[in-house]
Amino acid sequence: MSFTAKDVMTLRQRTGAGMMDCKNALTETNGDMEKAIDYLREKGIAKAAKKAGRIAAEGLVESYIHMNGTIGVLVEVNCETDFVARGDQFKTLVHDIAMHIAAAKPEYLNSSEVPASVIEHEKNILRAQAKEEGKPEHIIERMVEGRIKSFYEENCLLNQKFVKDTSKTIEQLVIEATATIGEKISVRRFTRYEMGEGLEKKNENLADEVAAQVAKMKG
Repeated sequence: MSFTAKDVMTLRQRTGAGMMDCKNALTETNGDMEKAIDYLREKGIAKAAKKAGRIAAEGLVESYIHMNGTIGVLVEVNCETDFVARGDQFKTLVHDIAMHIAAAKPEYLNSSEVPASVIEHEKNILRAQAKEEGKPEHIIERMVEGRIKSFYEENCLLNQKFVKDTSKTIEQLVIEATATIGEKISVRRFTRYEMGEGLEKKNENLADEVAAQVAKMKG
């Protein structure tokens, strides 16, 4: 069974889910509206979407240290009530997100946080790569947009695949938690530290280093 843009809009109005989620649901259910609604409910998307407008001002700041202190993460995840923030399920979620950040090394929270200058720089590189590959001009822009999507998936936390379950993104993980816990949950910000990151490493020739030590001892 096929479906139209109007069907997507109808499903969105009935569930409160996003356009792409509705389109995916209809695709998965061959255009069957009722099955699509069930599909969204099973995924927790319909229930979570209705909570999107709520205010989430409680939550936790989680710290995570990895690799004998060489990688550290601070992440703030918000919920609606202090009761939920103290719960084991929410704490586990926040810990998992912090651990994911340590492993996956995201640069940004979501695609809207990526500076326009960074995107334009990436597009210029991708255009040059496409031309080098001999791709026709009329499809280069489509290729670039597709590869920019991959850039978001690699560099934006919410777009990344969850390291403990790559069948879902971090955004989907949060949506599922929102539906299960029953409150709006959102990742607000994070910082990741890696030992020595950004420092210019000293790289001396071993023979020169030994000679310098000998000269120092003689002096």
